Amino acid sequence: MVSTVAGALAIVGVWCVYKYFAALRRNILIARKSGIPYVVYPIHPLNLFWQFTNALWIPLIKKLPESWWEGRILVMGPDWSARSNQEYYDWVGSQTVIVLGPDQMTLYTEDAEVVSQITMRKEAFPKDVARYGLLTMFGQNVVSTEGAIWRMHRKVTASSFNEKNAAHTFAQALEQTKGLVDYLFGSADSSGTITNLDNGTIIWALNIIGYVGFGLRLIFPGQEPPEDPKLKKYGRLDAPPGYTMSFAASLGGLLERIIAILIFPAFILKRLPFEFAKQAWGAKENYKKYMDEFLVDKIEEVRQGENEQVGMDIMGELVRSVYGEKDKKSKAGSASNTLTDGEIISNAFIMTLAGHETTANVLHFALIFLAAYPNAQRRLQKDIDTLLGDTDPSTWDYESNINALLASYVGACMNETMRLLPPVTTIPKIVSPSSDQTLTIGGQRYVVPAGLSINITTPSSHRNPRYWPSQPSERTGKPTDLEDWLPERWYRNTGKGDSGGGNTDDEEDYGGFTGSDTSASLFRPVRGSYVPFSDGPRSCLGRRIAVVELAAALPAIFQKYSIELAADKWATDEEVAKMSLEERRQVYKKAQESCRNEIDNATAIITLKFHNGQYIPIRLVQRGKERFIGDLEL
Repeated sequence: MVSTVAGALAIVGVWCVYKYFAALRRNILIARKSGIPYVVYPIHPLNLFWQFTNALWIPLIKKLPESWWEGRILVMGPDWSARSNQEYYDWVGSQTVIVLGPDQMTLYTEDAEVVSQITMRKEAFPKDVARYGLLTMFGQNVVSTEGAIWRMHRKVTASSFNEKNAAHTFAQALEQTKGLVDYLFGSADSSGTITNLDNGTIIWALNIIGYVGFGLRLIFPGQEPPEDPKLKKYGRLDAPPGYTMSFAASLGGLLERIIAILIFPAFILKRLPFEFAKQAWGAKENYKKYMDEFLVDKIEEVRQGENEQVGMDIMGELVRSVYGEKDKKSKAGSASNTLTDGEIISNAFIMTLAGHETTANVLHFALIFLAAYPNAQRRLQKDIDTLLGDTDPSTWDYESNINALLASYVGACMNETMRLLPPVTTIPKIVSPSSDQTLTIGGQRYVVPAGLSINITTPSSHRNPRYWPSQPSERTGKPTDLEDWLPERWYRNTGKGDSGGGNTDDEEDYGGFTGSDTSASLFRPVRGSYVPFSDGPRSCLGRRIAVVELAAALPAIFQKYSIELAADKWATDEEVAKMSLEERRQVYKKAQESCRNEIDNATAIITLKFHNGQYIPIRLVQRGKERFIGDLEL
């Protein structure tokens, strides 16, 4: 009996080994046929088992002879393109590489020419929607669909993203930034140190999303709510009858716990005996209930003729597209071209998910960088003074101010933050499953197999010395300064970047903003080398809105205030007051070094940000009352 079982196990083992090597050989032959450089791994870096356990294996692997893993291991860790910069591509000797294991294959690229072809040729290289299936918890949406269904979702959702609504968002961002400043001052400790800057920028972004997505004017804790009947339910800071949390708390909780909500089926999440699971389940259920009632309210408004759009309201616009009289007449007999109620809610949720953390993180990191580099902060304030003087932010006008702001150091700071720390570290695509496709690389044509997974490594593209003006780093001594945060980079060469190597395979107008993501007055990167919002037909719908929010927030803060790194760890306020200029410079250098180390530890869980309670302490002070940055050359 024992020998029979042992024999059976041996047969199964031999069969598994055979299947393993057969699959590996098949993938090697496919990669070799493409002509693109490839690297073979015993297990693919994106294998789920490896993803969840690589922290255990990588230290063990590094105990083996270095020649076995050097270079090869760079791609095996999380956020590798942000961590290894150009190292992996340099090791491979190519800006485009196929990484393969027996289970799967992925083409990684930082080549602007290749990126442009992939993003512009939507039919040949569609979005890998299989990786977004978890985002359909409320229904299909513009992110989770492709083909004709996506076209319908895109055209309906894009109608809200226009210049008129960008102007509304600009005004709302100014209003919410005033709330952010008050919130930060109110949350500071007795010495003025702020440890929750990221929480403040998240509330700021959520409040703007409340306005952008639902037409609600949400507030910071401690603020007086505006006179708006809707806010009696949706805008209050406590839970209304029938709910266990406020609308803002349910929305914030849903977004904060999104990974748990996406990973665990609802029936399991509801029963898990952990606090995070209870919070995730409560947030999801409350949010869904709010959205069901909100949808009913919106439909009733439309049917009663109360459908005048005062400001931006994506969900209201989606409801009008289905229930508005003009739309109902035009869509008569073509129900397949309209959204279902679930799809209305799902699209509003996707816009919220895509637009809150990304913008909040960019603002958070921009503020930290400006605190870390006083010279840049002073130059920013000089441009703000020139453009806006001491005028009240409530008088700033979108049409009059936005282009000048984006062409100034405000735009340079925004662009440089998104270059160095893009909101997402990879843009997933796939070769059309229906047929092989061609890519032109360096003038040579290559054939990539149907169904091949593609990852555009955004941080690597943004630091590729082939496309970006650079010089030796004065901060680190490295050959280039492409890993440094330097807004001046956007003034080094104002020559126009070319359009890259891709031509769109689809001339249809899908709506949304179609202009450049950077001002024509600043450095214009080669197309495909700067893609914080992706590019082409499936680029981020809300990218203009995100840029407008940031362009409003930075001048609204720095017109009257400065931000310094808190130096409490190295000196008390009393000690700083007695220091010479050189002594203060040395203290601030320690704070800068600590800041840089913390920023390097940012990780991507959906978006690139701080996790697990990580923070950088800062102080917000009135201009003229700085302790460090006012006169230090750093």
